Amino acid sequence: RLIVAIADVSHYVRPGTALDAAAQERGTSVYFPTRVLPMLPTALSDHLCSLAPRVDRLCFAADMLLSKNGTLKSARFYPAVMRSAARLTYTLASQALFEGRPAARSQLGQPVLASLEVLGEVYRALYRARGRRGALDFDSAEAEFVIDAGQHVRGVELRTRNHAHRLIEECMILANVAVAQELER
Repeated sequence: RLIVAIADVSHYVRPGTALDAAAQERGTSVYFPTRVLPMLPTALSDHLCSLAPRVDRLCFAADMLLSKNGTLKSARFYPAVMRSAARLTYTLASQALFEGRPAARSQLGQPVLASLEVLGEVYRALYRARGRRGALDFDSAEAEFVIDAGQHVRGVELRTRNHAHRLIEECMILANVAVAQELER
């Protein structure tokens, strides 16, 4: 069972309101090397709709059942409240789950680590299923700007994706597939 949850922005942004009009006008958040111009006010984008450990957050959930070989068997969708157990970075998750580093595993603690290990098995099944489908697999580095104290770009470094990045990507792809199948039905 895999549950993918996304922030419920619609709870705060009601159709026909000034906030809705402003969000539609902007259309998307814009990312610059030193800052972000969010589509929604900071109170929403950086606070009420952003994960924080041990804080309830409104979300929509894609609750999916998979076979052992990574095939989507069923899915249901519903509004929910989620409470994140911990703040994880991709680096920490990758070190603990995929590299087995004792310090990272200890930092996470047994309850979080146990959940991540199950998620790691789901990821492996999804990744094998992707290979069987012949899906494209782009494994490219991401450009990261090096900014000095004066906010000037001094260089560009390539940041490689780790298995934790890929894990989240596989879960999001499956959620998108489940939603698309539901909408098609």
